[in-house]
Amino acid sequence: MKQTLQNSLPLRRQRDYRLLWTARTISITGSEVSRLAVPLTAVTLLSASPAQMGVLTAMASVPVLLFGLHAGALADRLRRHRPLMIACELVAACAAFTVPLAWFTGMLTVPLLIAVALVIGTAGVVFKAANFTHLAVVVPAAQRTEAMAGFQASYSVASIAGPGLAGLLVQVLTAPLAVLTEGVSFLASALMLRSIRTPEHHEPGESRGMWRDVVEGLRISVTNPVLRAILGAGITLNFFAMAYIAIAILYMLHVLRIPQGMIGALTAITGVGGIIGAWATTRLARRFGESRLMAYTILLFPVDILTVGLVGGPLWVKISIMAASSLLIGMLVTCFATCMNVVSMREAPVEVTGRVNATMTFAIQGVLALGGLTGGLLAEVVGLRAVILICACGTVLAGIWIWRSPLRPRRRPRPSLDPDPVLTAALKEFSLVKIRTGA
Repeated sequence: MKQTLQNSLPLRRQRDYRLLWTARTISITGSEVSRLAVPLTAVTLLSASPAQMGVLTAMASVPVLLFGLHAGALADRLRRHRPLMIACELVAACAAFTVPLAWFTGMLTVPLLIAVALVIGTAGVVFKAANFTHLAVVVPAAQRTEAMAGFQASYSVASIAGPGLAGLLVQVLTAPLAVLTEGVSFLASALMLRSIRTPEHHEPGESRGMWRDVVEGLRISVTNPVLRAILGAGITLNFFAMAYIAIAILYMLHVLRIPQGMIGALTAITGVGGIIGAWATTRLARRFGESRLMAYTILLFPVDILTVGLVGGPLWVKISIMAASSLLIGMLVTCFATCMNVVSMREAPVEVTGRVNATMTFAIQGVLALGGLTGGLLAEVVGLRAVILICACGTVLAGIWIWRSPLRPRRRPRPSLDPDPVLTAALKEFSLVKIRTGA
């Protein structure tokens, strides 16, 4: 009875969801601070070489490639996910705390920073795999779109607040001590997760071994037409988006002559668009459904890249147009990502939810490195503007995956003009009765 009453309340009034959302928001914001503080530590204090910086940067995506699929299989084996999530946050906190400790003791090195980044990244991959399945326990099915939108808003909030907070902390505390903030955020997240009271009742599917479990998640993701469409669209979008991001700053600085400060402001506007998108998605989904929203939002993804590639004129005109475009793409990304997660959870069998989510994460995030490398190398050959226009055309291809799948919006069938045979037979019989009775 108590659980039923809890589920009938709006999400903002549900204690356990608030704890889960707040824990994730704090953790993500701490990670955003660290994303600036760790490289600054490597450059300013340890004089890291370009090769070392490349390895340090790669640690953001390497854990997904190495452990993403296995994390999903692990999540599907568990009856309770919250203890694993808490353990991941505690491990990440300990790793983050080693940076200021090593700095104080004179033992801080670039290899240590790389190891810390790898541990934190791995803990994050395992956490996300468990959190996706755990969300179904805390949030009832009817409210999952709103819940997913709330988590997407967390990323938007972190993208706005994180860099500014990181710059302030680095300036006041120095870079190594700024990393301490990330450790504190992980610790606070673990304590909030520990306070969640909703009982877990996940029934794990039968395991046939780690490798077979991983293959099963891959098989379902590829053979289910809806999941296959989402997977293909996500890979295509991320590949061309990362190819664009790899050269976007160079293009804005050297071709469009956008001041550096304004580039940061445009990034913040994208985050604001994400917050607006999270608010709008839940309302639009109630009216049109997640599948229809995905189909229409994906058609608008090329607008932002195409705007950057074609915009011209005075600086104020370029800034105004790009600001509107940034706001739009922030809204679209949040809307599409929210609906994608909800539809994936709905389509995946319960016993393989973690593996399907891990497969999506592995493929969609794993292609980022390839897209960035392709964009940079291609720009050397054909130029910056050409690559941007190619990326705009490439994102159009993502829509084909959605519109050639069961997610495609379908028109309601028109009423048939042919007479209903059953009704015709009934009327005929009725007429015969009237004739026989002389009515």
